[in-house]
Amino acid sequence: MTALIDRFGRRIEYLRLSVTDRCDLRCAYCIPEGFNGFEEPDDWLNFDEVERLLGLFAQLGLKRVRFTGGEPLLRRNVTELARRVAALPGVEDLSLSTNATQLDKHALALKAAGVTRLNVSLDSLRPERVERINGRPVLDKILTGLEAGRAAGFAPIKINMVAMQENADEIDSIVAYCIEQGFILRLIEVMPMGDTARKMGYINLQPVKERLRQRFGLIDTVFPGGGPARYLATPDRNFTVGFITPISQHFCETCNRVRLTVDGVLHLCLGQEERVEFRPLLRGGADDAEILATIRRAIDLKPERHEFREQPEKLIRFMNMTGG
Repeated sequence: MTALIDRFGRRIEYLRLSVTDRCDLRCAYCIPEGFNGFEEPDDWLNFDEVERLLGLFAQLGLKRVRFTGGEPLLRRNVTELARRVAALPGVEDLSLSTNATQLDKHALALKAAGVTRLNVSLDSLRPERVERINGRPVLDKILTGLEAGRAAGFAPIKINMVAMQENADEIDSIVAYCIEQGFILRLIEVMPMGDTARKMGYINLQPVKERLRQRFGLIDTVFPGGGPARYLATPDRNFTVGFITPISQHFCETCNRVRLTVDGVLHLCLGQEERVEFRPLLRGGADDAEILATIRRAIDLKPERHEFREQPEKLIRFMNMTGG
């Protein structure tokens, strides 16, 4: 079969799968305090449904899958799902985004199941600030989880830091930490999806990028993974930093990804409303040909770009329900 090519010539080969909307943290840019709208488990796709749907995507050229959430390690038996997805013909890379609070329990099993890469959220190295941002006093758990990931053989590990007014003064400290630990750093601009996220205090990462470039003698580089980050590295590659800049320098022209929620809704863009529901097809007796045709029609709905800068109030969406 031919590859999935959208109306704008982009090859869609990367799917981010939210395996749960549950999380043990309450990061304000993801889940506002007081949020209680979690889906009921009966609405979630079961492992057979996920395996079937992603297998059909893979027939159309899907190569990369990332487990997201919520916190994916809260999904019961998630390592079994990882094993099944990693074994799908055509899937070349299975990665996982996590807050690492549960990683010490699962790192070895995830590695054995076929997960190849880890992205870990770490917005501060100060315990009291972590508690304010994440809503829980979990810095020690995160650091323990990172050590468990390293011990399990995950390398390199990427650290995701959402840059905002609250932690802007710590960027250099996080850089030093990643250099010391051998982690890859990714700095991320806050996406204005809802009032709470917009109040976090947007930081334009372009000046930060140029400051770090000058300070460390960084040069442009590429890094495997298929995501939206633009990377800089020292000439000896002892330090690599990526920048995910949906506001200051969007990456829509190279977007190769879609997102599937835990309840089977395919989102074609984080910043637009286009969506297609697959659960009714999976549970209504649709054959493979019908689902394959629906996937193709869905990709035709993928918009050219988001409008976060032009219309920041346009979309209200909680990241835990959509997938990171």
